[in-house]
Amino acid sequence: MTAPAPLRDDFLRGMSHAAATVNIIATDGPAGRAGVTVSAMSSVSADTPKPTLLTCVHHMSPAAQKIIDNGCFTVNVLRDDQSYISDTFAGRFKDQVADKFDCCDWAAMETGAPRVVDPLVAFDCRVVSSERIGTHHVFFGEVQGVFTGAFGSPLIYAHRAYASHSRIEGAASIGAGRAAAARRLHIGCFHTFGPYLLPEMLARLVAEDPTTEVSLVEGDQRRVMEALRAGEVEAALLYDLGLPEDLATLPLMDLLPYVLLPAGHALAARDQVAPADLATLPMVLLNAPPSADYFPRLLRDAGVEPRIAFRSSSFETVRGLVGQGLGYALLATRPAGDVTYDGHALVARPLAAPARPSRVVLATRKGQPLSPAAERLVWFCRDHFATDG
Repeated sequence: MTAPAPLRDDFLRGMSHAAATVNIIATDGPAGRAGVTVSAMSSVSADTPKPTLLTCVHHMSPAAQKIIDNGCFTVNVLRDDQSYISDTFAGRFKDQVADKFDCCDWAAMETGAPRVVDPLVAFDCRVVSSERIGTHHVFFGEVQGVFTGAFGSPLIYAHRAYASHSRIEGAASIGAGRAAAARRLHIGCFHTFGPYLLPEMLARLVAEDPTTEVSLVEGDQRRVMEALRAGEVEAALLYDLGLPEDLATLPLMDLLPYVLLPAGHALAARDQVAPADLATLPMVLLNAPPSADYFPRLLRDAGVEPRIAFRSSSFETVRGLVGQGLGYALLATRPAGDVTYDGHALVARPLAAPARPSRVVLATRKGQPLSPAAERLVWFCRDHFATDG
């Protein structure tokens, strides 16, 4: 018997707001090796003969019966840069790996159960009891040993998206805590146009209200979007590409793609550069979503297959490689300076190809009320970008 559908739906929706670490439960032994991604893991007690914890595994997962038969499992708490391991064991990369365990390196713990070589922490457990409740097996594990990684922060799952933690200092009083919450602004920003857009915006914003405290989450499109959906930030500057329907967007500005060249390059003398001019030249690709797909597609749509020689997720590293004459790059964000970090001159030329501009938007979660600080940011963005045209 299952719970009534409305109550079940309300329960699942409510639990989506409960943040939890992302964990890989893995086992090995006579029954064979298996693993699965779970967020349901909790301490039970440290004051038993050996510490105990529990975890829940769906009965349809092959790992469930193998844990019972092997009598052991590890709980691998992932770092915030290991979401790909979680996705693999959740079955999202079936077409890329025949064996889930191929996505990373493993080491055996005392029970024989495998752990990720470099998790945030791993607990080696023997099963002391288990019970099937509804669709899940609840496993109680007696901890035999603990591996603690050298560094990192936990990968967190909340609001049906990944997030990472940030340290929050406690308030001196209730009043101080409320006042601090009212003036704190959490913003996400796609990393390439953060240095281009944020400094002037924030300087004007703070000038109008000097008590504003700003915390930033910068990264590629996926990282910032996950931070927004998980509630780590209230608003985010993103490209209007591949955004889910649960986000509301305020258009801010359009960026046209251009070709970045070293100053002495033969094509630098032209007013614009066509895709055909780049057909035989090495490309330095900004290897961060959505740029990693967007820029090569511009060339392919024009009948040119890019010759990608270098890939980097760093905007400035891409500029530096171009400055050294190692290739050209397609970019959209255009800094005011035309010199690389190591002092080489660059030239930007328009790409002579029909292309939809890259639209920068301010994204927020639909249906979620904004804090006073975030409301000011929305108002400010409307005014700032309207003033700047």
